[in-house]
Amino acid sequence: MAIDVQAYKTETAWLAARKSYIGGSEASCIVGRNPWKSNVDLWREKTGRKAPDDLSDNALVNYGKEAEAHLRELFALDYKSRGIITNYGAFNMWTNTDYPFAHASLDGWLIDQSNDNRFGVLEIKTATINSAAQAAKWQDRIPDNYFCQILHYMAITGATFAILSAQLKTEYEGEEIDARIRRYRIERTPEIETQINYLMEQEQRFAEYITADKEPPLLLNI
Repeated sequence: MAIDVQAYKTETAWLAARKSYIGGSEASCIVGRNPWKSNVDLWREKTGRKAPDDLSDNALVNYGKEAEAHLRELFALDYKSRGIITNYGAFNMWTNTDYPFAHASLDGWLIDQSNDNRFGVLEIKTATINSAAQAAKWQDRIPDNYFCQILHYMAITGATFAILSAQLKTEYEGEEIDARIRRYRIERTPEIETQINYLMEQEQRFAEYITADKEPPLLLNI
């Protein structure tokens, strides 16, 4: 296994390089765990049959992008006292020779100086919670699509742990905004290793459908 890290100078070059690989946010589509996009939708995008959705005017997406740096700084401040050092570089792309079809672009990577300098990944999310169903997705668990993303990143980088830092915001007209941060830690246990292996096997199979220009069977997110 050889891991490579590239830092692109511009967002345009970074986005162009990512097109040839399966990314972390796409992993859940491949196993039918993405609430917005199916595996067939993703295949059509990867084979040039369909343009990716334009999210440039999506207020929630844009809020998440603008909030990311601030949430990363707060995370770094909180975890510094625990010996965890937070690193980040813009337009980063990680690849791994064990998975030549995949890449990882990280919100941050971590060094746990209090525990043999273990390497981990940081994922940052923002979510608006305006219903009981939305709240349930975050109650003592990570939503499936984000969990798949973390497994993907752990596979590519070889990370032994990951931390998801999520800002969960509730906003109703006429009321003050309630924004809370939750952190979830995932250790690379044998159980998690099994799930990583399964996910990457499915990603490899999906990559073969792309190469063969053959549409995969549709998986439903039920």
